[in-house]
Amino acid sequence: MPVITLMTDFGIKDGNTGVMKGVIWGICSTAQISDLSHLIPAQDIREAAYIFARSVPYFPKGSIHVVVVDPGVGTARRPMAAQIGDWFYVGPDNGTITGLLERAEQEGWQTMFVELKEKTYWLQTISYVFHGRDIFSPVAAHLANGVPLQELGTPFDEPVRLELPKPTRTDHGWRGEVTHIDHFGNISANIRVEHLSDALQEKERILVRLSGSEINGMVNTFGERPIGELVALIGSTGNLGIAVVNGNAVQQLGTKVGDSVEVVYT
Repeated sequence: MPVITLMTDFGIKDGNTGVMKGVIWGICSTAQISDLSHLIPAQDIREAAYIFARSVPYFPKGSIHVVVVDPGVGTARRPMAAQIGDWFYVGPDNGTITGLLERAEQEGWQTMFVELKEKTYWLQTISYVFHGRDIFSPVAAHLANGVPLQELGTPFDEPVRLELPKPTRTDHGWRGEVTHIDHFGNISANIRVEHLSDALQEKERILVRLSGSEINGMVNTFGERPIGELVALIGSTGNLGIAVVNGNAVQQLGTKVGDSVEVVYT
């Protein structure tokens, strides 16, 4: 059975995500639909790109991922379907795929991008403001039914990319920035396990600076420190994380996405 995921900034109040599922099942009744997230902050394409890149590789080969975080809906921005490695994307060409596309280029994965133009695979009536229902959901369902990607429109090169921030090496460590804040108020930075590499063998010698606070030493997991203590660790995605044990680091520090994070080897 084909797997289709949905990620939007719609929330769950207004029925929009349920309608998208109805459209998909009306075309591909065997589709298994996973709700990846419907709580992306409104119009936050960068957050969508972050979650898309970290999540998609855990899904089966051939799975189809519909992302509707689309502040440009109804404008000249392209509706797109794409193959990135073993997975498919359906949604606006607005940079959502940037993180996964960068990984594809590093790993040598196959990619293909198609501007959706074949209206045969859309709903009959198209709203200017709900392409998630009228274009992206039906296209995903037809892909799930086996319609080849290239039949959905016109191939093109160079999809839109976001300028995702990269950490920089310093004389004594790394300087990066906050890229994500999760449901618990835990903070993730763009400094990753591969950047810290051998330094992680001596976690007690790593100093992390963020929002006017310093954390001396890193831990492997939250339970290594008392409740309420600020800790630094490598999170499940391989990114440097800052958390308060059984608490909320953002509330304590006032940190925002984009704030500077520094790692110093002492």
